[in-house]
This record gives sequence, C-alpha cells and structure tokens, in this order.
Amino acid sequence: MKKLFIPVFALMLLSSCDVLEKDPLPAISPANFFKTKDDAEAGITAAYDALQGTGLWSQDLIVVGEMPSDNCTSTNGDVTTLDRIAWTPTTSQVTNIFRDSYIGINRANAVIKYVPTISNMLAQRRDEILGEAYFLRGLHYFNLVKLYGGVPLRLEPTESGAPSVVALPRASVDAVYGQIISDLTLAAEKAPAAKSNRASQAAANAILARVYLTQRQWASAATAANKVLANKSYSLNSSFKSLFPADNKGESIFEIQNSGALDGNNILPDLLLPNPPATYSFPKFNIPTDELIQLGLSNSADKRWALIGPMPGGQDHASYIDGGPGTGNDNGPFVYKWPGNPNAFNSPDNTYVVRLAEMYLTYAEAANEQGSPAADVLAKLNEVRKRAGLADFPAAGATKEVLRAEIDKQRRLELAFEGERWYDLLRYARHELADASAKHAKTALDLIAEKRGTRDVNYLLFPIPQNEINNNAQLQQNLGY
Repeated sequence: MKKLFIPVFALMLLSSCDVLEKDPLPAISPANFFKTKDDAEAGITAAYDALQGTGLWSQDLIVVGEMPSDNCTSTNGDVTTLDRIAWTPTTSQVTNIFRDSYIGINRANAVIKYVPTISNMLAQRRDEILGEAYFLRGLHYFNLVKLYGGVPLRLEPTESGAPSVVALPRASVDAVYGQIISDLTLAAEKAPAAKSNRASQAAANAILARVYLTQRQWASAATAANKVLANKSYSLNSSFKSLFPADNKGESIFEIQNSGALDGNNILPDLLLPNPPATYSFPKFNIPTDELIQLGLSNSADKRWALIGPMPGGQDHASYIDGGPGTGNDNGPFVYKWPGNPNAFNSPDNTYVVRLAEMYLTYAEAANEQGSPAADVLAKLNEVRKRAGLADFPAAGATKEVLRAEIDKQRRLELAFEGERWYDLLRYARHELADASAKHAKTALDLIAEKRGTRDVNYLLFPIPQNEINNNAQLQQNLGY
C-alpha cells in the first residue's frame, strides 16, 4: 500500500508555530483556507504529519513506552532519567509528548471544524476525512490521559491568543476518557473501513479496545477487539520475522508512514541500532534487558527470540540483535524491530501503532478477566503462540490466574520494544489497586519501588510540563511533583 506523503504547504498552514509578522499579504488561516476538496485532503494530511513529531512516534512515545519498564535500559544521558523513573516537570520527554500531542490535536480540530463547511466534494469522502480526524484526536488524547491524567480538553482549533482560548483548566480523567470514546466511536462509523496507511474503522475499534482494557471495561474491550478480528481485511503474517520493518502488511491495522525524507522521518533506527547498520556510534536508547532476553530465550522454539543468523552488526534474533564486534557502544543486545536503512536519522521504516496480534491478546485478556470459559480465551491466545512456533497452551489447569500470567507474558514477548510495555505495567498496577485479588507478575508499582525505594503511586503519572504550568495559571501540577 502507498505511504502517506506530506504537502509542505499543509504543514505550514496548520503548524502551531508562530511565523514572522508581516503585513503586505493577506493572512492565511484555517477559516479562509478550507474551501475545496483538495484543501480538505491537505488538512487531514497535515493532521497525519503531526504523528511523526519527535515527541510522538518518531521517538519519545516509543522510548517512554519502554525505557521505564523491565524491557529496556540505557547509559545514554538523554534517557537515563526515564530508566531510573526520576522524571521531573522539565524532563524533555515529558515536555515533548505533551507539546506534540496538542499540535496534532489542533490540526485535527481544524479539520473537524472546517471540513463540514466544504460543499463541493463527495459527502462520503467528507465523512471519511472527519472520521480520520476524530480518530487522530482520540488517539492523541488517549496518549495524554495515560501519561498525565486529566488534561485540558481542546475541541476547537486555537485561532486566538486570548487567555480564555489558550489557558484552559484540566478536565477530569473521566471527562477525557469520555471524549476519547466519543471521538473513536465517531471514527468507527465514518472513517474508511480498512486501511493501515490511514485511520480506519478497524483502527478506531482497535484503539477503543485498548481504551476499554485500560478502563477495565472487559466486555466492551472484548467486543471492540472482536470487531477487528472479524474483519477479513486483516490476517496474521505467516512469520513473525516478516513483520519488520513495518510496511502496511496484512497484520497492520494502523502505522506511522515514513518516507525517509526530511519532511517525514523516523529517527528511531539510528537511536536503537549498533553501528553498523546505524549511521553513528553512541550509547543507544532502549537496550534490551538481560532478564527480558533470557525470558525470550527460555523456550528455544520461540521464533520471536531464537537465533536466525548473522546480519551487519551481530546475530539476528528477530526481536533483537546480539551485537557483534565494534566499539563498546556497538556490543551487546539491541532492538531490531526497525531493521531497514537508518539513513542518518531519516529512516523510511514505518512504525506500528497497532497490529492484529495485539487484538488477539486483548480479546484473550478481556475475556479472561470477565470470567469467560478458558476455551474462549485459549482460542485467541493460541493464535499468537502458534505463529511464534509454540504449542497450544494446555487447557488443563488453565485457571483465571494461570491464564492472566500467560497472557501478560505473551503480550511482553510479542510486543516487546514496540512502545507498549510501560503502559501495560501501568494498567496492571491500577488493576491491582482496583481489585486486590487481581495479581500480575509485575506492575509499574513494582518497578517504581525497585528504582525509587518506595511504591509511590504519584509516579504512575508524568508531571505536567513546567513550561505549561508557567504559561497557564489554571493548570495544577500532579501530586508528588
């Protein structure tokens, strides 16, 4: 399928950055830009471009999804604060994710406000574009609420610097989740049916499944995941290794499109890989932990971790490289889920946001937690195990607790390094806090205690960035910061 390329004019128009103040030419604003179907397409394309921000899938969302967890570590000073769970309101990733998420929200808001006013285009395509914009806005707010808790709900494009427009208070967590569900539900009605290079109805249902799983709404999570599983446009890749690099393959539900050009770049491969194949040698981000590697290698049949053979830079183990000779920076294990050309911080490798294997595991987890028969849980769980080269999980003795442990383990092994582990650990911590009988092998609170010396629940959230606090008197900081 085609990758999505970004018109430069659209980026300039919908950027949230200020430009030089000059008077001679009439100002171009969203209000006088959105006039034709081409303008609508340019607007939604600019909204997609925001996903490539450094604070989002080009770097920080993936890094934050792994570095505080038990999957990864690093000696690189840019991420050791995350590794130690010692972030502050001025930590760069804390600032970047918040900033870039609202850039994306602002662009989606412009589309949602103005595209309905365009009459000279097909009604179906107009609705699809709106569905795509609702999906993107819901996705951004989901990232924000998971990391920061309640945040300002901006549902209109920012077209004025007036305090009443820019200085909004934080909405409650429940209000933010309500908006996310509303946006994704609209996306599931309006967006195109099934595409991986654009938002789709299937992608909306997949993220809804994540949302409901995070909220412990088990029946709704299972229903949303099952809608995706029932969509015959998607199927598991026959081999795990063939999934990488991401490139709109049959398993992909939604992924970030990268062109390898300056206007659409992916810097992750150069941050993660040894040199060679990376362009430069320096202490890399997201180094796999020994504990995770040993877990992956504990079953020699597991094709996600077993030795495949040599590659530039070491030995290929599908999910990771066992680094070969080189400088100290280039020895040891490295993430290998972006195996294409790093291209000097401009890799064309795409990045998965959500893929089908996760939906099998999400359905299994939700079904198990709501007490569905073990056979129903195992039918989905075993699809992922079989593709990995593992035998079916035995039905004998498959209690709710046993299945919970196995589902947690398979999520970790299947989705390792894809930016989901910390969010899973946060879910597990809140699950245990809400239900003392729900025990997980490890939660975010276990790691917080290990790295900080106390089970400090305040570190289940990031702080609000300090520059946001400084610029908006209505914002209150999260507890503990």
